[in-house]
Amino acid sequence: MAATIRDVARLAGVSPSTVSRALSLPEMVNAATRARVAAAVEQLGYEPNRAARGLITGRTGTIGLVVPDLANPFFASVTKGIQARARHHDVAVFVADTDEDPAAEAGLVRALSKQVDGVVLCSPRASDEELAAIAQDTTVVLVNRAAEGLPGVNYDNEDGMRQAVAHLVALGHRRIAWVGGPASSWSTQHRGLGLANAAAALGAELAPVGNFAPTYEGGMAAADQVVATGASAVVAYNDLVAIGLLARLHSRGISVPAELSVVGVDDIAMSRMARPALTTVRLPKQEAGRLAVELLLAMLDDPDRGRDLGRDLGGDQGRPGLPGWPGTAANHGDLHGELIVRESTGPAPQK
Repeated sequence: MAATIRDVARLAGVSPSTVSRALSLPEMVNAATRARVAAAVEQLGYEPNRAARGLITGRTGTIGLVVPDLANPFFASVTKGIQARARHHDVAVFVADTDEDPAAEAGLVRALSKQVDGVVLCSPRASDEELAAIAQDTTVVLVNRAAEGLPGVNYDNEDGMRQAVAHLVALGHRRIAWVGGPASSWSTQHRGLGLANAAAALGAELAPVGNFAPTYEGGMAAADQVVATGASAVVAYNDLVAIGLLARLHSRGISVPAELSVVGVDDIAMSRMARPALTTVRLPKQEAGRLAVELLLAMLDDPDRGRDLGRDLGGDQGRPGLPGWPGTAANHGDLHGELIVRESTGPAPQK
């Protein structure tokens, strides 16, 4: 039978109310009594009831997570990082999927806010104004999205795209197609901007194809338009889109990379299993999830300190106050991607 607070009190020689104070308001209990209570808790393996603890602290011990599509392996990996870090802090996670519907985000957050202490929004599609309104209802941390006044964990998309373009230019490619994701996606906008800047700096021409669903089917739909651009290489919004491109190009008899090189973003597990194996910009997905939990819990413990941390994620000294936060020279604490070269890219075809 699990130990109760009365068992702890009896072993420590104090009242149950003293045990409760020692666990929830330790500064109100003298050091010797705290030590006896701690020893009893350890000996009995006592775990405070989450609901009872919530009555004392005003916290539920749960956080919410809202993602656009759990079927996308990118979001599944971020979710694993969030859940692992939350478990470390004895916090439960409620997960909600918007099915790529921006209109569903606000409703889901408001529903969750009645049951959780705060919410992590991963790659939200809502506007900055809508996100600011959402943040009035609960404590919010963003992942893979920047919005004025809201703390978040982002990726340095510009550097990732620079790595991809530099690789392709070194292989002789001078016309590069770009298959974007949803128009409302922050990543689409910033990856497109990063590609345009890198192409201009490195002497390549960028051929935007348009916006497509961030899925395998989206890549299939974009492939014919990519071929029509006359580009010798293409960068896709994510790996799922890139794998869809590979499939359609194969069905048309277009050899990758002999006739067209393909680059994705994310480095999901399937990118290594694709044929040919996909060259991609690897993003630290689980790390982003872990850091988002640390930031959210810091804000819940001390909103002012949390906001300061959210404004100061970068710098060569790393992230003060959050264990494991990487030092980075990028603004806003952006996590860096790494180009992983595989079989889907090669020298530009000779014409």
